[in-house]
Amino acid sequence: MARMAREDWYDIARDLDWELSYVDREAVFPEWMSGQGKVPREAWAKWDEPYKVTYPEYVATQREKETGAYSVKAVLQKSRVFDQLDEGWKSVAKEHFGAVALVEDLAVYAELRMARFGLSPAWRNMAVFGALDETRHAQISLFFPHGLLGKDPQYDWAHKAYRTNQWGIIAARATFDGMMMNPNVVDVAIQLPFTFETGFTNVQFVALAADALESGDINFANMISSIQTDEARHSQQGGPTLEILVEHDPRRAQWIIDKTFWVSARLFSILTGPGMDYYTPLPMRKQSYKEFMQEWVAGQFVDQLRDYGLKQPWYWDEFMAGLDTWHHSQHLGVWYWRPTVWWDPQGGVSPEERDWLHDKYPRWEEQFGPAWDVIIDNINDNRMELTLPETLPWLCNLCHLPIGTAGSPRNQKYPVRSYPLAYNGHTYHFCSRPCRQIWWEDRDTLHDPTVIERLLGGEIQPPTLEGLLTWMGLTPDVMGEDAYGYRWARPYARTGGPRAQPGRPYPSAGQVSRPPDGARPVPVNAVFENDAFTQLVTVLDTDTVEEAARKIAAQVVGRRVAPRDAGLVVRRAGAVIPGDVTVARSGISALDAVSVGWAE
Repeated sequence: MARMAREDWYDIARDLDWELSYVDREAVFPEWMSGQGKVPREAWAKWDEPYKVTYPEYVATQREKETGAYSVKAVLQKSRVFDQLDEGWKSVAKEHFGAVALVEDLAVYAELRMARFGLSPAWRNMAVFGALDETRHAQISLFFPHGLLGKDPQYDWAHKAYRTNQWGIIAARATFDGMMMNPNVVDVAIQLPFTFETGFTNVQFVALAADALESGDINFANMISSIQTDEARHSQQGGPTLEILVEHDPRRAQWIIDKTFWVSARLFSILTGPGMDYYTPLPMRKQSYKEFMQEWVAGQFVDQLRDYGLKQPWYWDEFMAGLDTWHHSQHLGVWYWRPTVWWDPQGGVSPEERDWLHDKYPRWEEQFGPAWDVIIDNINDNRMELTLPETLPWLCNLCHLPIGTAGSPRNQKYPVRSYPLAYNGHTYHFCSRPCRQIWWEDRDTLHDPTVIERLLGGEIQPPTLEGLLTWMGLTPDVMGEDAYGYRWARPYARTGGPRAQPGRPYPSAGQVSRPPDGARPVPVNAVFENDAFTQLVTVLDTDTVEEAARKIAAQVVGRRVAPRDAGLVVRRAGAVIPGDVTVARSGISALDAVSVGWAE
């Protein structure tokens, strides 16, 4: 064959299959793994990828890429380029390495599953190259940050992150396991190569490489660009698989894409959004996250769906509205709960940066400005304890991200609230209707307890914030701090602060102590009016509702919501609860969603 022209043997070699004579086909390609479904066996003979490559061609191309990437790294290693990088940009790289490096290794196994159980020999052949690609991606994504360990221990999380219980990693692990490990290979091909890689990672890598170059991080830009060219090839497994599935089972194809796009968009709102709109230095920002998503993800992806005869997902209006809010809420939460992450979040709300945010997001000041005003005043008045958490945000049972981050403060259509669901004697909480619907449809394969459930179940000991940080694997040398030492807040001190604040904060509830004899703790999912998050707050069944409201207010008022000289009102399921009755008599029970607001 080496002496034959490529076109004389390639199609025969890549499409070589055989009839099984000593074992049933079902034993070799079991339905639970292959996912043939309603598609006839002979239909898979039409599977044809547009980009074809032989093994010698593949090796030659990859060797050239490796030489380029590692040569640049070797040269820059002797320079002071890294030391001159902006601290905000470094946080982008640290978050990326921790969240992505070992996901590339997980993708190796997804590709190998398709290489073994794919229903077309051409597909299985392409998946072998995909497995080699992902092996290379994992190696390069671990090797590059390893060289920076001597400068900053946070880079160790490239290798360490997925071996911890850090909350963001639990969210990523749940998403990627659901995309690569839990489904059959037909579903994997549509979820991973088509929806995630074509719809998200390809364009993210392009944007990341551009921002890295603008920020002066040539090493990172070179590495990301090298990876992206591989993704563009093996992501083609999705299109041919989807084309066949749409022909024979369009309803299944639509559902796979709809759910995968939603969970991918939710994850990217924390993985990519804050980096683009807050961490990247202002002069280096080319596009806002919203502009990037509208152009590269929303527009192109919908066009692709139409090409295959599919519809845009049923929640499309909510997704598009979320481009104005999701990542802003995620950024506010990551900054406030910064000790729980392995990078240093950049506040990113200096006067100049707020002007940019207002220009890109006209309702940003209305929705998020008041929370940052309270934080800025606390920083400038040296009330740093009020900029740090005492409890946790309640997390969604599907995407594992803080509830509230699928809405925004002062948003009438998509408010900050929990969407509960009672099932098998347990109450589950979700950040949105789509998350709740996807969980309900796929509940038999979704068994990842949230950090909140693990805390309430006794897995985390002691059940305090300090115990939680230890359980997450976060040590003082890697816990997140403000990337710039809060210097972005200083200009407001010279102007008397962004806003005068009447009233005073509610006193902190402090550490949770042992309840008095006869009292039982009641953990509730509580949201305070105009806050960005619902939170775990433990009240006592012997507390009056007014006392419980003050415990909830203590976690928000003076921290993210300005104090007011007003009383408090508590609602459950929309009904006002009298303040003088006890929690036990009020009907509030463990895991209930309650809201607290100012009394008129």
